[in-house]
Amino acid sequence: MNNFRLAKPQLELKNEYLSFYQEWKESGEDMVPWVISQDPSDFQGMLKSLSDSEKGIGLPDGWVSDSTFWLVNNYNRVLGAVNIRHRLTENLFNAGGHIGYGIRPSERRKGLATMLLELSLIEAKRLGVKDILVVCDAGNIGSEKTIIKNGGNADSDFIEEDGSVIKRYWIKNM
Repeated sequence: MNNFRLAKPQLELKNEYLSFYQEWKESGEDMVPWVISQDPSDFQGMLKSLSDSEKGIGLPDGWVSDSTFWLVNNYNRVLGAVNIRHRLTENLFNAGGHIGYGIRPSERRKGLATMLLELSLIEAKRLGVKDILVVCDAGNIGSEKTIIKNGGNADSDFIEEDGSVIKRYWIKNM
């Protein structure tokens, strides 16, 4: 983990983040965590929005404070992103969890998701979150393996209205 770290979203990483964002957009895949789907064309506005969200400022009804970090290497290349919710609502308890994370498409299958989740658990502990719920879609074997490698213990699945199954795992964050 020496060559990787979590960085707060910051102006100094703008070009690297825009590269990350563009690669994901071009892949056509769902942007995970949801927070990376924010349009970065007003980069400073996006940074302010992320900072406000962490402080609980201007949140839509039913939303909770959350912290966003980018996984960067020693060249400051943005490789992934994580969004850590400070507490759970009923919806997050069922299908969202405390931590949502994703790795840019070209950097997958290199163990980075496992490292990103491990570093995220450290940040969650700093935020006072002790028992952490992490979820993934049924059939997302890579995410399941990542969660289990980080100490995830299976809980009951949640079935969404459309029939989609959400796998739920708890991680004790000592």
